[in-house]
Amino acid sequence: MWKWVVTSLLIGYFMGAIPVGYLVGLAFGKDVRRHGSGRTGGTNVWRAAGISAAILTILGDAVKAVLGILIVRYLWHNEWAAAAAGIGVVLGHNWPVWLNFRGGAGGVVGGITLVTINPLAGLAVIPLAIANLYFTRYASIGTLNVGLGAVAVLLALWLEAPERTPLAHVIYAIVMAAAIVWALRPNIQRLHQKEERQITIW
Repeated sequence: MWKWVVTSLLIGYFMGAIPVGYLVGLAFGKDVRRHGSGRTGGTNVWRAAGISAAILTILGDAVKAVLGILIVRYLWHNEWAAAAAGIGVVLGHNWPVWLNFRGGAGGVVGGITLVTINPLAGLAVIPLAIANLYFTRYASIGTLNVGLGAVAVLLALWLEAPERTPLAHVIYAIVMAAAIVWALRPNIQRLHQKEERQITIW
């Protein structure tokens, strides 16, 4: 089992570490690492290279998140392996080895891995995260909602019906949320100081 888990974590990591935002930014003539937060996620790509580049980044990040988990499920049909792959995707996205461990914050890949691992939890969490993003206009709050919401919903589902919600899903959510919170430490500080930038498209 542990061999599957470690291998799945590595598969997820290297899928997540594909620097979609960085590559899309270059295609639009921008090195997103030199703009805004320096991250490679959709929000910073948006600010650096525009909405079209951001949409391509979000789509690419979603694809790599889904594939990272589906590949592992196809190989092993094991939920611990799938959970490890989901964790790996988020870690790879946030800290990609190819970009000196400077990537995104994990909002999109966290949400997509959640939907892929546990669709019921994803259907509960993602609309709330999008609503928070829409009404507050803070991308960081929407991202935090993905991580913390995943923990709350999956833990509740597991406590209510552990036979239908694997413990592996809960562990995945806890690690995913921790990775998001750690990556967003500067944003949390700016929110506390009321200096965080809002999204201004609407």
